[in-house]
Amino acid sequence: MTNINHQNIRNSFLAISLIIVLVSIGVIGYMNIEQYTFIEALYMTIITVSTVGFEEVHNLSSSGMLFTVILITISIGIFGFVLTSITRFVFDGVFKNYYKDNKVRRKINNLENHVIICGYGRVGRQATQDLIEHNVDVIVIDKDEEEIEYLRKKEHVLFIHGDATVDEIMEAANIHTAQALITTLPKDADNLFVVLSAKVLNKNLKIISRASDEHSDIKLKRAGATNIIMPDRIGGQRMAKLIAQPDIVEFLEYILIQDANDVNLEEISCIDLHPDFHNKKIGELGIRNKSGANIIGMKDSDNIYTFNPSADSHLKPDYMLFVLGTQKQILSFKELLKSGN
Repeated sequence: MTNINHQNIRNSFLAISLIIVLVSIGVIGYMNIEQYTFIEALYMTIITVSTVGFEEVHNLSSSGMLFTVILITISIGIFGFVLTSITRFVFDGVFKNYYKDNKVRRKINNLENHVIICGYGRVGRQATQDLIEHNVDVIVIDKDEEEIEYLRKKEHVLFIHGDATVDEIMEAANIHTAQALITTLPKDADNLFVVLSAKVLNKNLKIISRASDEHSDIKLKRAGATNIIMPDRIGGQRMAKLIAQPDIVEFLEYILIQDANDVNLEEISCIDLHPDFHNKKIGELGIRNKSGANIIGMKDSDNIYTFNPSADSHLKPDYMLFVLGTQKQILSFKELLKSGN
């Protein structure tokens, strides 16, 4: 929640507290000065501070009149503050935002196997969008009030307003149950701090960090980052490739960016591999003929990658396959691996 909203909420609670204090002072004052009963003192206080002009319970003494004047003077200032606070609370959207933030917080508390994105700049925004398109739960952490206001308008984006370098904010994002963290903060020092903190809180967390300085690469790796992304370097390489090998770049972008109904490159775990397929050769399975999808790469249990694996390559449950095909073909491929036929 933004600092502005926090201030408005505090002012609203303060206004309510002041009214309670004002009424209490009035009741106690009339009971002591005029010897009114509690009901009489409460009635007299309400008609006085509200300035409705009803008749007094009894004729007031000089002390009672002076107390009434002071009570009316104080109530004018307090009611002006109350009216201003309530107006801001309603028209600034504080009540709506408060409800939205609480709803988001409840969802976050029940979240598991999600991805935390630190920083909602250009890089973080694109990463968030792509992950949501792949049906991955995402929590965005950002301390910029304008970014949080923008995120409140998004229907499917969970967010936390705060500093990602603070452990309490990370814990609020359920880092202990998260599968991965992406830090895209503009300063390498902040990304390094996030990586160090995140690794302490969840040692099994996959961490992908942005880096601007080439020398930050090694430091981030040592801190525990799984992968380092340097947007400037990637951008430069892509520009050069568009000159030297433009068709290759466009072809790869077509595969990676196009709608899944057209063509998609997906990684598929063999953890659910049917027992009949264990240690079987790829060529024996007839995957291409049965599903229409193509295995274009493979990663074994030692994290060794094989590009365009041959028909003699064996499959094991701890392998990862990289499959190219339409959404329908890939779904058929997954069913084939599980069913064994």
